[in-house]
Amino acid sequence: MKLLALDASTQALSVALFDSNAPADVREHFEVAPQAHARRLLPAAERLLAEAGWPLAALDGLAFGRGPGAFTGLRIAAGLIQGLAAGLDRPVVPISTLAALAAQAFAGDSADAVRVVQDARMGEVYVGDFSRGESVPSAVGDERVIEPARLDADPSAIARAGNGWPLVAAARGLAADHYAVVAEAPHAADIARLAAVALAAGDGVPAFRALPVYVRDDVARKPARATHSQS
Repeated sequence: MKLLALDASTQALSVALFDSNAPADVREHFEVAPQAHARRLLPAAERLLAEAGWPLAALDGLAFGRGPGAFTGLRIAAGLIQGLAAGLDRPVVPISTLAALAAQAFAGDSADAVRVVQDARMGEVYVGDFSRGESVPSAVGDERVIEPARLDADPSAIARAGNGWPLVAAARGLAADHYAVVAEAPHAADIARLAAVALAAGDGVPAFRALPVYVRDDVARKPARATHSQS
């Protein structure tokens, strides 16, 4: 099963090609490129496909980081995936960016639980808790957005992931590097691996249902501010 995955949910962008018949040979392009997602994401995908010798028709499905994250980046990734999937008539797997970070953390840490905290801007953080599953992280409760100071105390036995932990430390009067973080940014390679499991289970959706998930409930009320601060 061959998949193309994209992520543009942070200031970084990444593209990955994954073949479930050769999972160790995943190809990924990752770079930090603030405000350049619209210009660089599709060319990066085209380069990876050319290097792998994969025509678009060889893809069995597509995946993208559906959020939460930067609103502009999420819309760019969703739009590109929708266009490609509609043209190819292939299913799409929207993957939680917090779950992708949890998967990355579990790969680098032996802990059985991960708390992911991502900077949501506007004085808030996105939070997701996950336990280690057999093949993919298992969400514990809903993803949420809260002020860093309101994040409940967390046990010491968890791993931590995400770029929002310095905000939590600041809210508690601690040094910015107080919390050790296993993974800071979502990677398309992890999104592709999670998507392959979901696609094998028949959980792909048609292109028109490949939509971002913002988590924050006031996106419609503050579009200008949100777009400017999270581009």
